[in-house]
Amino acid sequence: MKEIENYIEINRKLWNAKTPIHVKSDFYENEIFLKGKSSLKSIETDLMGDVAGKSILHLQCHFGQDSISLARLGAKVTGIDLSDEAIKVAGKMANDLNVDAKFICCDIYDLPNQLSEEFDIVFTSYGTIGWLPDLDKWASVVSRFLKKNGKFVFVEFHPFIWMLDDNFEKFQFSYFNDEAIVEENEGTYTNFDSDIKEKSVSWNHPLSEVFSNLLNHGLSITHFAEYDFSPYNCFQNLEKLENDKFRFKHIPSKIPLLYSILATK
Repeated sequence: MKEIENYIEINRKLWNAKTPIHVKSDFYENEIFLKGKSSLKSIETDLMGDVAGKSILHLQCHFGQDSISLARLGAKVTGIDLSDEAIKVAGKMANDLNVDAKFICCDIYDLPNQLSEEFDIVFTSYGTIGWLPDLDKWASVVSRFLKKNGKFVFVEFHPFIWMLDDNFEKFQFSYFNDEAIVEENEGTYTNFDSDIKEKSVSWNHPLSEVFSNLLNHGLSITHFAEYDFSPYNCFQNLEKLENDKFRFKHIPSKIPLLYSILATK
């Protein structure tokens, strides 16, 4: 599996361009969020349980809504993201809202050089690991920052859907992590018709790769579930079934769209 040498800078540029569009989008409802609405979904909150008084490391936090939502529930949160533009927004929001959340801009693999503490919970969700080439390194970071008996809470889009084309109508990519996927992106999941056009580098990761690397780094998997819906209207050709449940119009309830993992150290 070939790694693209400058993928970090390519993807940082992409997410720096996406961030101001996302902050202003109806998708993220940031004005309502700032007034107190939580951005968290029930899948992850059910797995976390009561977070009051807990220390949480939020990997690949984007511009910090979920991190701040967790802090509002009484957690002490540290958010990490590659995009300096996203981290600027997150830091300003946390300061303005006076919540216990801090943010670090760095590549996830470099986090051990930036941070030394351990956490009660490590959390990451919804479109994160596809930006990482090496899940052995990823699982090593998760394990490194998790306290003994701590929880790793992970919710991710199912690898099955990343095999499909942008319209989710035909198979285009391998299920397995065979090679980097280099694309030119137009628009973004919050605004499909946005005039943004940037290059991206991503990787597909089968479930076996996720499980084996977590197990190899000393985590015990205590929960695994698959779901036939997305909690976000973030793909082409989705239709709303009810609050926080979207499925593809042409293949309703026939394929997995999400999975969740709870693991302990």
